[in-house]
Amino acid sequence: MIAIENVSKNYGTFQVLKDCTTTVRKGEVVVVCGPSGSGKSTLIKCVNGLEPFQSGRIQVDGMDVGAPGTKMSALRARVGMVFQNFELFPHLTIMQNLTLSQRKVLGRQTAEAEAKGEALLARVGLATQAHKFPGQLSGGQQQRVAIARALCMRPEIMLFDEPTSALDPEMVKEVLDVMTELAGEGMTMVCVTHEMGFARQVADSIVFMAEGSIIESGSPAEFFENPKSERTRQFLGQILEH
Repeated sequence: MIAIENVSKNYGTFQVLKDCTTTVRKGEVVVVCGPSGSGKSTLIKCVNGLEPFQSGRIQVDGMDVGAPGTKMSALRARVGMVFQNFELFPHLTIMQNLTLSQRKVLGRQTAEAEAKGEALLARVGLATQAHKFPGQLSGGQQQRVAIARALCMRPEIMLFDEPTSALDPEMVKEVLDVMTELAGEGMTMVCVTHEMGFARQVADSIVFMAEGSIIESGSPAEFFENPKSERTRQFLGQILEH
């Protein structure tokens, strides 16, 4: 579903991605982890064209992300994205947040878009919140709304950019539960996260990044029990110590 081949990206003279190569198969859950500033979020933003890259190639289900003729709106309709800070429109109700892109991008009529929104709000446990504004919800609730909004577009792939890092600890579980349910249903997912319990239990593959490079990738068992690189061992030693 996703093929990343020798992708490099610069911010001015600073190289944030260095010759990154990895693949994601249909129905696979891939967790991308690593220290802060390692390029994790930048890499997944390149997948749906939110960040341009200078060299290499990314294909999403046959669509060439970097090609001049690729329609980004069509790509992003197939690749849902959930951000660290929710990115909901604060002046719109929850239902308006869920129906806006459906109407503008997919051309759905309001009644159809609202029916889809209602069904997905119920799915994430927020059926009674449709007419509230984002500021009236908790962080965990807002993130579940963001997941529902992405699912409204019928995506084939979901990207999660540290979806729990802005949440209070007690709100993390409710978001991870929704993500785990999606994984169980066969959704292709790429998740940037430090939630190692989620990675161990749900991921099919773990990609470890440091200083803009993919250091290693493998199954959760390989990653946690037999890491190949010293840098990975250092990371695990720090993150699992407590």
